[in-house]
Amino acid sequence: MLIEMHCHTREHSACSHIGALELIERVFAKGLQGVVFTDHHFLWDPLELARLRRQAGVPDHFLILSGQETCSAELGDVLIYGARETFARGTPLARIRQSAPDAALVWAHPYRKQRLPTAAKLNHPLLDAIEIFNSNHTVRENSRGLCDWHRHRFTAIAGTDTHGADYAGLYPTIFDHPVKTIDELALEIRRGRCRPFFKEIPRAGSKSQVTEVTFGAKGQDEVRERIIIQTLDSSYKWRSAERAHKIMAAIAAQGFSEGRFRVPRAIDEDPATRTLIQQGLRGKSLFDKLLKAPVEDGQHFVRLAACWLARLHNGRLQLTPAGEFAEREQKRLENYVKRFREIDHPHTRRAEEIMERIAAEEQRLGVEQPELLIQGHGDYHPKNIFIGQDNLDNPNTLFVAAIDFESSFRLPPAFDVGCFLAQFRNQFFRHPQVLENCPEAVFLDAYLEHRETPAADFLRQVELYRARTNLGIAAFLIKVGLGDSADLWRVLVEAEQALTMVDGASSGQLPEAGAG
Repeated sequence: MLIEMHCHTREHSACSHIGALELIERVFAKGLQGVVFTDHHFLWDPLELARLRRQAGVPDHFLILSGQETCSAELGDVLIYGARETFARGTPLARIRQSAPDAALVWAHPYRKQRLPTAAKLNHPLLDAIEIFNSNHTVRENSRGLCDWHRHRFTAIAGTDTHGADYAGLYPTIFDHPVKTIDELALEIRRGRCRPFFKEIPRAGSKSQVTEVTFGAKGQDEVRERIIIQTLDSSYKWRSAERAHKIMAAIAAQGFSEGRFRVPRAIDEDPATRTLIQQGLRGKSLFDKLLKAPVEDGQHFVRLAACWLARLHNGRLQLTPAGEFAEREQKRLENYVKRFREIDHPHTRRAEEIMERIAAEEQRLGVEQPELLIQGHGDYHPKNIFIGQDNLDNPNTLFVAAIDFESSFRLPPAFDVGCFLAQFRNQFFRHPQVLENCPEAVFLDAYLEHRETPAADFLRQVELYRARTNLGIAAFLIKVGLGDSADLWRVLVEAEQALTMVDGASSGQLPEAGAG
């Protein structure tokens, strides 16, 4: 059973702005099976609860019960389920337990206002459970409650602490067995047969522990809170991830926080535990979407991805130092070739020649067109682009969002475009129907249509960075033990072909991008 365990009514809690009848209706509409009023130092009369049931018209199986919230002497606010009397502010826990030996005592919102409850208090002998999720916790505080629950393995519940209509039923508790009365509910808590209702999914993360958490039930409005919790295992990795976190927050502030073009919202960071929290996205990567999308939809998704990138580049943001890209780029190119040398790969010399050509061209661009450098994504490809929809019944709520900003620098805009085109071909090489349905012109034309004043030699630069990305893909294949694969040969050839196009553009053989 899903039950809202912590809510306040306008009738008996001065802090609440929602009436009991509307609260019942909201919780029922959310798909829950019951609600427990927990007004401050007050217990509802059973006859009043019966009257509310008749007015609400909810089914007989929907529970409408009453507990109370009391401010205890030792721990502050405590939820009490199953007592027959109310308790005044400042009552000691021992006195409550003595008067109501069969009641369940739950520490309410113990992490609120950045409190850090000790293990001893979380396992207090007079407590039956801890409320780890609460709308009066920040996201960081809810995540700390989650971590402590996993670490100390106490009984936990969730409670919305509802005081208004908009968020009623957001943090329900699930009970393993059906209950019908407040006494049965208290017994289930005391026996540990309940837990917060949420979905927790570990995700791939080579540099960190990453968990996606979704709170609550879907309900009719489909509004559920999703967060990504990332905990880094070293100071070096923390600095890189924190840098990306700040870049993402700055981009969001420039018009990418909502609407059709977005980045995940940077919610919180905790240097002490090297933990970052960001908004979770409802949707799938562009890569996954294109594997199953009809041709028209797939091309629409690709055009949206191109528009996202053009919008970022049009902002001409300058969030990181101007010289950082050139410094990092030279090291990365050298590391790519180093992987060939380390295994004495037969194509080492070809990789060296490709790298030397790329480095020389990049150096020339940096000298001749230093004004090109604007904040880019740095690793823009189908697996780092999400397609989502806020409301599945409304296609106008479709959005595109980019993730993973650890490679974001001030760089030439053509870098991101060349990276996308090379990675698109490589990622879908085993899925030729996608390459056929979504030729690269779909992306490139949409980008150029929405890009403000690209460089005169923009297409030449795109080919340069296509070659550079293919060299990086080849080095990655060596890293994962695929140095002898046909794919490595293919991407090296494609890098050489792209550089030939660069030469062709120098000779006037490649059309140039116009302004607009």
